[in-house]
Amino acid sequence: MKYGHDVFDRERYEQIRQIAAEMMTAKTGIPIEKVKTLFCGDEGYQTPKIETRAAIFKSDKILLVHEKLTDDWSLPGGWCEANLSTEENCIKEAEEESGRDVKPIKLIALQDRNKHNKPILATGIMKAFYLCKVLGGEFEKNTETTDCRYFSLDNLPKLSIDRNTPEQIIMCYEASKDPNWQTIFD
Repeated sequence: MKYGHDVFDRERYEQIRQIAAEMMTAKTGIPIEKVKTLFCGDEGYQTPKIETRAAIFKSDKILLVHEKLTDDWSLPGGWCEANLSTEENCIKEAEEESGRDVKPIKLIALQDRNKHNKPILATGIMKAFYLCKVLGGEFEKNTETTDCRYFSLDNLPKLSIDRNTPEQIIMCYEASKDPNWQTIFD
C-alpha cells in the first residue's frame, strides 16, 4: 500500500492484505485480529526480527540462564533492539540476563529460527549465535532470569527449545573447540 499511488490500487492492496491475513489465520490458527496486529500494522515490506544468543564457556561447560517465564534454561539472549548492532545486542543481553560482561569473538551461526526451533512461528526470525569471552561480572536475579549456571554437555537441564535446542548447544560447543570454525548460515 505504501508504494501504490492510485486509489484503486490501494483498494486492491487492502483486499490482498485482508486475504493474506485470512490465509495466515487458516494456516496457524492465530485469531485474525492478532494476525492483523502482527502483520498488517506495518507499512512497506515485512522483514524478519533478529535475536542474539551468547555462548559463554568455562572449563568445558556452557553458561545457561533460567528463564523466569518458562521455567526452562537458555543461552543468554533476546530480541535485537533497533538502535543496536547484533554484537552490541549480544553484549547487552548477556549482561542483563547473566550479569556477565562479554566480548563476542566469533559469529557461530546465523539461523532461520523456524528451520531449527519449535513451535513454528508466523513471523520470520533470524538467530545470531556468538561465541563470547567473559570479561567479568556476576549474576543477579532480574526480571527475566532467576538463576545462571555452567552445564556440561552431558548434563544439560530442560532447555527452552523455542530459544535454543540441544543441537544448537552442541553447535556452540563445537564452535568453541574449533579455531577454524566457519560461520553456519541458512
